[in-house]
Order: sequence, then C-alpha cells, then structure tokens
Amino acid sequence: MINKQDITAMILAGGRGTRMGGRDKGLVPLGNRPMIAHVLQAIRPQVGNLIINANRNLSRYADFGFPVISDELEGFQGPLAGILAGLQSVPTPWMLCIPCDVPGIPHDLVARLILAQEEQQADMAVVHDGDRLQPAFALIPTTLTRDLETCLNRGERQLRQWCMSHHPALADYSDAPQHFININDHKELEHIQASAPDPL
Repeated sequence: MINKQDITAMILAGGRGTRMGGRDKGLVPLGNRPMIAHVLQAIRPQVGNLIINANRNLSRYADFGFPVISDELEGFQGPLAGILAGLQSVPTPWMLCIPCDVPGIPHDLVARLILAQEEQQADMAVVHDGDRLQPAFALIPTTLTRDLETCLNRGERQLRQWCMSHHPALADYSDAPQHFININDHKELEHIQASAPDPL
C-alpha cells in the first residue's frame, strides 16, 4: 500500500506565464499571499516531502522553505520537462505532480489518487473531473523516469498524451470539479478573488 511518506509532491511553477503577461504565476498575489502559498498549504499535510519546480526567481521560491529544482531542458519546454526534473530528484518512490495556479486543491487529493492507483493497478494515477482529464494532477512512480526521458528525447511535449500512453488509473472528481479550476490570466484571477468566500 502507498502511504504519504512514499510521496514527494512537486509543484510545477516553471512556466512562462504567457497569458498572465509573462508574470511568474506562482508568485502572483492571490489575496494576501502568493498563489503558490495556497497550494503549499493545501498539499503539505498530504505528502511526506515537497519540492518546487521553477525556472526563474529561484531565491524567492527557496524562501518558502522547500528544495527548488529547475528543468534541465532549456527554453521552457513545458510541464513534461519539469516532471522529468522532479522524477530525477525526488527521494521517494512516488511523485505527485500539481500545478502552482490551482488554489482550490482538495484535502483528499492524495487519498483519492492512491485509492485509484491501488484499485485499478495502472502505471500512474491521474485526476478526472467528470468532464476531462486533469493530467497536471498525477501520481507518478519514479520507475517511469527513463520512459519520460525517452519520450522527451523524441520530441514529445504533451503531458496528456504521455499520461494516456500509460492507461492511467483515474481518480474520479466528478462530484467536485471546482477544485481544479486554474488561474490562467488576470481576468480569472479577479474572478477567483471576487468569489472567494473567505479571506485568501
């Protein structure tokens, strides 16, 4: 059985933030804290270890108190590059991949992914919100490191395609899809700020 001590969460904060005007999304203020701080608070109790994947503002991310790793592939190659860097770095047999721009991460995310993995016996487990796959929320074994490296070397950059090639176990969140709403631009940020029931 997988337990939380077997899992290192890696927060993906290494993107360009193009739709956010090039801003580093993890550090964009949401309420009274940077966006990544909300993610850290939600996921820290659910895992044994935590790291941050970032490609700029490394010292600011390090101030959160967790190891910071960067993509080995230069030029912002996308989330798969960050996932590979994480898989090569984590000290645990499993890595939980989550993005930095989804502040509503549920408290039972890891529990549901573990349950899906153990019941369905797949290579990895991925969230499905009842409408679509959410491949940025994935529980991945480090045994897939070499496979992902090969995939990137042949030019693959689509996270969903790589996940689906492994016929993942699906963690069903059709009862709570709102937890996976991400913030891509300033308009979505303003909407989340306005609709938050409590101070962020």
